Amino acid sequence: MKEEQAFQEEKQQNVSTEEATETIQEQEESVNEAAGLEAQEEDTEVAKLRAEAEEHQQRFLRAQADFDNFRRRTLKEKEELAKYASMKLVTELVPVLDNFERALATAQQGAETESFAKGVEMIFRQFEGVLQAEGVTAMNSVGQPFNPDFHQAIMQVESEEHEEGIVVEEVQKGYMLKDKVLRPAMVKVSM
Repeated sequence: MKEEQAFQEEKQQNVSTEEATETIQEQEESVNEAAGLEAQEEDTEVAKLRAEAEEHQQRFLRAQADFDNFRRRTLKEKEELAKYASMKLVTELVPVLDNFERALATAQQGAETESFAKGVEMIFRQFEGVLQAEGVTAMNSVGQPFNPDFHQAIMQVESEEHEEGIVVEEVQKGYMLKDKVLRPAMVKVSM
């Protein structure tokens, strides 16, 4: 009986050892599966993070390009503003120039008026010089084709000398400030 009992105990120990071995194997498989899932999750997370980093890099590059464009545009606007800063003042001075021209045109040739005319002419030349230094130039319109960007037609006249659409008379001078029209010329156009 003792032998049988020893055999039974040994058999139970073998069964217990086999069960323990199976349990250990199952646990190892579970650990391996968990490790595999963790590795897959880590790979997925790494891929997501890389995609996110790439997206952020692209956004950064676009923002940097936008800023460079903004800086260039702002610099160009500043240059243009400086170039045309005197436009308002010059616009107000142009009618004064017109009045000087009219005064010179109506000056009578006499002893008293001759010195007056000479003085007004000197002022006119000085004033004209200041405006030219600022970039103001008078337009030469007579004989040129009518251009609505540079001319303001006030009437059409019949002319045998000129073709249709040619400026035949300038009623009021037009002026340019550098490369912009300050005031269009008032003209009569042939028809």
